Amino acid sequence: MTTFKDIIDLHTHGIGKYDTRSGSPEHIVRMAALHAKRGTGAILPTIYPDSIDVMRKNIEAVRKAIELRESNKGASARLLGVHLEGPFLSPARCGALERTGFIKPSLSSLKKLIDGYEDIVKIITVAPEIPGALKVIEKCAALGIKVNMGHSDATYKQALEGKKAGATGITHLFNAMRPFHHREPGLVGLGLIDEELYTEVIADGVHLHPKTVELIFNRKRLDRIILVSDSVKGAGTGKGAIYGKDGTLAGSATTIEGVVKILRSAGIPDAEIIEASTDNPARYIGLR
Repeated sequence: MTTFKDIIDLHTHGIGKYDTRSGSPEHIVRMAALHAKRGTGAILPTIYPDSIDVMRKNIEAVRKAIELRESNKGASARLLGVHLEGPFLSPARCGALERTGFIKPSLSSLKKLIDGYEDIVKIITVAPEIPGALKVIEKCAALGIKVNMGHSDATYKQALEGKKAGATGITHLFNAMRPFHHREPGLVGLGLIDEELYTEVIADGVHLHPKTVELIFNRKRLDRIILVSDSVKGAGTGKGAIYGKDGTLAGSATTIEGVVKILRSAGIPDAEIIEASTDNPARYIGLR
């Protein structure tokens, strides 16, 4: 029987003193151990957008961390590969990400980025409206890499084109994307009404109002909702979110286990919380 012990977090940049920018395999293993202490059974370390060389260095750290973890598992969450949040994102919707790490989508840049790492790149987040993005999405889909649409100013039509090109998910629904409008629903609207797209949800009480979370669970197919932490360095010691020096919302301060009370207060049954935090993420990246 699936329980909260089987929690899978497909979007985590860091926790405690560690994050994926250090290039250190040991730090990634420590991230996995801290997640395990807070009830998460498996994680997909998420790489920040940067130059291709820096991103590859950070991907390599995760690869080595997977090997380290396998040789000395201990009390550690499983390392499932990597989620690349970028670099093919929209400067108009950078959120807390450094836009200096964003580059124009092209097949040549994609090849340079993932060459030799195709086996561990499980998800890549792409803004579908940027010229060249659709070809990148098509190529990733052909390689078996899941494509999330996110950090995007896409209109509804552009988001639908991204789906038709092969995108299968949306990164942190509502956050870092064109706001929903009754005459232009954008990527948010597609995420809510589409029957096939998976949608990440950050339910820490800050990234989304509890009533927005309730709306998602009431409107979206349950088997397409994926709870993620989007945790960053410094997370795991409190509740709510972490902010950058300029006051920008930088990421969550809690793990998925920590949002259970928030979801319960929004009236979400445990069975639905478990499905969204265990079964759905596992199915999305092909573990089930």
